[in-house]
Amino acid sequence: MEVVEEAGALHPAGTAHLPFFITPPGQTDWLLIAMMLLLVGAVIGIGVFYLKLHALPEHMAHRGQKLQYELVAVLGLLALFTHNHIFWIVGLLLAIIPIPDFITPITSMAHSLGRMADRVDGPVADPSPPTPTVPVPVAAERGSGHA
Repeated sequence: MEVVEEAGALHPAGTAHLPFFITPPGQTDWLLIAMMLLLVGAVIGIGVFYLKLHALPEHMAHRGQKLQYELVAVLGLLALFTHNHIFWIVGLLLAIIPIPDFITPITSMAHSLGRMADRVDGPVADPSPPTPTVPVPVAAERGSGHA
């Protein structure tokens, strides 16, 4: 049986074997539109997941010290812009391992020692002892009426 075109239309038996997703000429291809939306959503979703995963060390280091957070943030930016994964791994390890705080106890000891020494924070006074003054006799000060 031949498919013959009569007056601009195909024979009804000519398209019976075609699958449902084949769009006739002049019709909207809904499957193409659905696949386009799915592809755009997948690309955006994967991008958001990648950036969330990339920022994971910074979120972990946020509860730590400021110096640790800044180091992890710089390593994260280096990893993002250079595509070297070792920076991200080092940042993640640095965020997981807590850095001990050495400055706070030393500062506290310095303040305590300053209070023990009765020292006031501010400008330091001259530590040299005052020079002794020689007392002047009272009679020599008044002067004598004999002259």
